[in-house]
Amino acid sequence: MTRFILLFTFFIATLALSAQSVGIGAQFGDPTGLSLRFNRVGNLNYDVLAAWDFDDYFFVNVHGLWEHSLANEPRMNYFYGPGAFIGVRERGRWRDNAGAFGISGTVGLNIYIKKLEIFAQITPRLAIIERTDGNIGGGVGVRFYVK
Repeated sequence: MTRFILLFTFFIATLALSAQSVGIGAQFGDPTGLSLRFNRVGNLNYDVLAAWDFDDYFFVNVHGLWEHSLANEPRMNYFYGPGAFIGVRERGRWRDNAGAFGISGTVGLNIYIKKLEIFAQITPRLAIIERTDGNIGGGVGVRFYVK
């Protein structure tokens, strides 16, 4: 799991360097975790959700996002986009690793208030590895833009 976390950290640093603005915050829902958003002018934006319990699991969901204004109001938007997720769980006395990987999508609404973003999203997921399984996640959250 340590290699996975290091690779994830490198991926996040690469996105942050190429972004016009970076939002950092939290999502509360399924799952609850750290929410990052990397906005690029005129391009696909990126949304990353990371949830973890270092003794048990690590979950990452990444989406490319297209965002559009609602009724010509630039502060209120809807967004959607495709993505993927990966989850690693350690369980049992011998720390048998179990994992999941799959595709996902997201759709949601947000509002910007100066450097603050408030959002709500729904995220359907289809696991294709370790077993085929579908579920719906999502939540509400807040991000503060630092760049």
